[in-house]
Amino acid sequence: MSSTVSSNVSSAVLLCTDGSELSIAAVRAGVSLFGPGTSFVVVTVMDEPDPMLVTGTGLAGGLMTAEEFEQADTVAAGEARAVLDSARDALGLADAGSRVLRGPAGVAICELAEELSARAIVLGTRGRGGLRRAMLGSVSDHVIRNAPCPVVVTGDQGIPATS
Repeated sequence: MSSTVSSNVSSAVLLCTDGSELSIAAVRAGVSLFGPGTSFVVVTVMDEPDPMLVTGTGLAGGLMTAEEFEQADTVAAGEARAVLDSARDALGLADAGSRVLRGPAGVAICELAEELSARAIVLGTRGRGGLRRAMLGSVSDHVIRNAPCPVVVTGDQGIPATS
């Protein structure tokens, strides 16, 4: 887990987004539930790079040099920071803290919430149900079951976009 930008984030509300329009709309709906003066930290999670791309496995050699791997990781981290900047702009939260996390999204979000003594976590859901959720897993399910603080899972219904 690594951070990009931080501010005074103790007891902040974590706003988790993947940068999609649906995700931003869902987080916007969650933000509307908190009063003025609430401290927010916008969070996104990037996948851990696979070291097997360099080292290979078994008889298969690596597909990338160490330099190419590092460059790809740097590009991915830059894209994650761009997601955060765009989300903060879209939410009108230019002064909010932001964090890029690495690893499994649900685990990384819960760990950050614990680290920051977060007041709450806000995230959207894709609305997966039944068998599909059981087979594919769900970040929101993991966070609900493991978060050290209240969790607000929102959708984008009925919340107008703001400029």
